[in-house]
Amino acid sequence: QRAYLESVRPTLFTVEQFSLAQPAFTGPAVRNLIFRAEPRYSSRGQVPGNGLLECGAIVRIGRKVLIHEKRFLEWVERQNEVQK
Repeated sequence: QRAYLESVRPTLFTVEQFSLAQPAFTGPAVRNLIFRAEPRYSSRGQVPGNGLLECGAIVRIGRKVLIHEKRFLEWVERQNEVQK
């Protein structure tokens, strides 16, 4: 039954938990990706977000920010495809 629940329930991590589960991504690197997820303005005009919000990899509950592991890793794979 536990295996079934793990396959159905999404895996949500805090930034610290995610960086421990996925050591390729340090905490500061993940925070930077989260910061750049939303469209923002710079001195050169509007800068688009990186797509993490659109794919649902970032879940916000009040001030708490959680990372949906599967969607985040799928987003990483898509980034690799875009660069080819």
